[in-house]
Amino acid sequence: MIKIYIEAQKTADSVEQVRKVIGGTITERWGQYTLNVDSDKARGHMSYIEFEWGVSLVEYDLTFFDEVMIMVDTSKFNPINFYYCLEGYSGHKFGHESTDEIKFIEQFQSVILTNRSGGVSDRYFPKDIKISLSVIQVRRKPFLKRRLNQGDSLNKQLYEVFLDTDHEKVFAYFGSYNLKMADVMTALKNVKGKGMIRIMQMEGLVYQILSMHMMQHNKEVKNKHLSTSLLKRELKQIRDYAKKIEKNISKDFSLEEISAETGLTQAKLQEGFKLLYNKTVTEYIRNARLEVARDLIANSEMNISEVVYSIGFTSRSYFSKIFKEKFGVSPSDFMNSKRKLGTSEK
Repeated sequence: MIKIYIEAQKTADSVEQVRKVIGGTITERWGQYTLNVDSDKARGHMSYIEFEWGVSLVEYDLTFFDEVMIMVDTSKFNPINFYYCLEGYSGHKFGHESTDEIKFIEQFQSVILTNRSGGVSDRYFPKDIKISLSVIQVRRKPFLKRRLNQGDSLNKQLYEVFLDTDHEKVFAYFGSYNLKMADVMTALKNVKGKGMIRIMQMEGLVYQILSMHMMQHNKEVKNKHLSTSLLKRELKQIRDYAKKIEKNISKDFSLEEISAETGLTQAKLQEGFKLLYNKTVTEYIRNARLEVARDLIANSEMNISEVVYSIGFTSRSYFSKIFKEKFGVSPSDFMNSKRKLGTSEK
């Protein structure tokens, strides 16, 4: 097993100490630092970017060629860590003792961890497994000063972790799977902007992901989350099929057809869509069509009837009814307002 000892005062120091063990070179582009590695110990990259509001983002996209334990001394640098594993899995335990149990951070799982000041956190990575892991690190004092002005929106337990600026408490939350977060995380990895625009795009997505972690913890502590018997594989199937619906918006999808194609029962489909999107299958399809219709009305020259046909509806009156229910304005009024605005801007 490869053991990496971290005693750092900031994220940059942590990455440098990892580099000294596994090799590689660190480059910088638009404020994001990347450790690129192709050695006998690991292949891939590890990157980080720091934001002004007390938050940094660390991303692991690595395959280690032996088991790795990163042993972190939290005496000098002890943020709250929000983990999300997009691919593979990793592990964590408090303390170096061999008897301490490693708890695994599974693919698509939301995990929040922090140690007491002067404690030890061990991060485990398996051998020959491609890891795509993101860690949002929150330094409590600057974050409280800049961002956390509505603490009552958090549950008491998590709020107290933010207020624990002397780092006296251990906190560990291993949440349920969150596939919505996977979509935002994928968008974060695919940001195409340059310079300051890129940083701003990334900052917005990081803040969104951080909010999703907090909201999920809040709901689960209050027992508002939906328990599920669905397997992770089945949830991923549902997520992938939801994307297929969005790409084929005019197709007349039926619950029976989706069930036959995915191999999932209708009950599992309904449970999964409700868990992931807070909608039944029919509600999800209708909502996706309305979102596309709104964009077509705003950004194309199509008339209302053409829009209705293009998204798979047959009744213009029904479309007008549900469009107004969702957006608070009729399709024709929405079209007139958008096109008048477009004319005035020319």
